Amino acid sequence: MGKSTAARMIKSMRVAVFDADATAHRLMGPNGKALSIIEERFPGIVSSQGVDRERLGDIVFRNATALYDLENILHPMIGKEKELFLRQHALRRCRRVVLDVPLLFETGGENRCDAVLVVTAPKFLQKQRVLDRVGMTSEKLASILSHQMPDQHKCRLATTIVTSGLGMSVTWRKLRHALVNDLRVIGKVG
Repeated sequence: MGKSTAARMIKSMRVAVFDADATAHRLMGPNGKALSIIEERFPGIVSSQGVDRERLGDIVFRNATALYDLENILHPMIGKEKELFLRQHALRRCRRVVLDVPLLFETGGENRCDAVLVVTAPKFLQKQRVLDRVGMTSEKLASILSHQMPDQHKCRLATTIVTSGLGMSVTWRKLRHALVNDLRVIGKVG
């Protein structure tokens, strides 16, 4: 969709961004807080480098119970990190923050936000971007999409929609406009 690029652009506008994916990677990386629990549930998946995410992905995207178990390990930990981020920025009296959360609607997270900005892209571009990732296959992509709310439904629920894929300068202008004019606050602080 271009969500990560949009988040980097927002950070460059001096708006604090909580990145749920980066938090998950840190929790599963070397010395990550989730390693022992993940190793207990998925023996042999953890090394000194952290979780072998490709192998873990092969397991969880073929087995709904395994995915459920992994989400029950990671989501509460990510939630605690997000709450800490929000508290810290509330203490700093930040006027707005952004929560970069891939499954916002699927987890009911939109209820904690004052506004929701959805970054979207044409289907062909979405597929191209995802399949360019290391270890991604059409089968994995289909499994991932089967666990997510369809893009058009997210767009109907959004406060603001930013279409990526029209060039970086267009995305930049749309994000800037959204932050300055459309959305007085993105993400509830406090």
